[in-house]
Amino acid sequence: MLRYLCFFGVCVACAGFSPFDAGQGADNELALINDVESKKILFVAGRPSHGYGSHEHYAGCRLLAKGLQAAHPQINVDVIKHRWPEPDDLEGVDAIVMYSDGGNNHPVMQHLDQVNELADAGVGIVCIHYAVEVPKGPAGRHFVNWIGGYFETNWSVNPHWKAEFKAFPDHPIANGLQPFAIQDEWYYHMRFRENMDGVTPILTAIPPESTLSRPDGPHSGNPHVRAKAGQPQHVAWAVQRDDGGRGFGFTGGHFHWNWGNPNFRRVVLNAIVWSAGMEVPEGGVDVGEMELQSLKQNQDFDPPESFDFEKTIEKFGLKGSK
Repeated sequence: MLRYLCFFGVCVACAGFSPFDAGQGADNELALINDVESKKILFVAGRPSHGYGSHEHYAGCRLLAKGLQAAHPQINVDVIKHRWPEPDDLEGVDAIVMYSDGGNNHPVMQHLDQVNELADAGVGIVCIHYAVEVPKGPAGRHFVNWIGGYFETNWSVNPHWKAEFKAFPDHPIANGLQPFAIQDEWYYHMRFRENMDGVTPILTAIPPESTLSRPDGPHSGNPHVRAKAGQPQHVAWAVQRDDGGRGFGFTGGHFHWNWGNPNFRRVVLNAIVWSAGMEVPEGGVDVGEMELQSLKQNQDFDPPESFDFEKTIEKFGLKGSK
């Protein structure tokens, strides 16, 4: 059986646990199905980070977990909040989805050997936004193996820009996707495997010149990325590993409101399903509707008194009212 994990961007599920926050009580929104034949997905949501509406790891994991189980009721889904999974949480998991802060503060940094054992056993690994960044060295090499690439400081960059996705590869993760454009903090110029061995780009766009207007720095710019100005850059990708497992990296996810976009949501849900060794429906995972009220739930921070929901609805093309 394969397994799912979401570490501060990772997914894990165990029969008998609440579908959200193991050990924190049942949640009627996601009824855990104790079916030994079903897949197991564990979301581990990263700690509070950037403030209201950004890097909302827990709320994002909750939305993805709910959408995943709505589309595939046979899947066991769990969300671990603000902590690393216990051994029992990881038992029988089919895929790991990490949504968290990264770099030296990445929650996986103290557990590289543990996750590597899971990957060697064929467990799928999915990393979202900042969770694609780890330090160069052993951690970076693991990520190149697990998901095919990672954000390497002084090589990759993290600008905010509107990416236009006009075409998609012939790959199950692209099932059901339609051309779309969306503003986010799209990291690019990842450190991929040599010759993109086993790696399939899923979302590719050409960053505007403005993304290289900042001075050189660990995240802002460097001679290597400037030499690639005007060229297509991959911001989401999949890898088929030699061990039989699968991985996926997705650099978007800074703005929580972008989960309201059906294509944005579908590409990640498709990837989780694929990474767990399941068949992605021809039309992609059924993502349903997502309104502002759902996006407001479970965030780590309360909205500032001055927060303009009407402007947010307009800027991100959301459905519903404040």
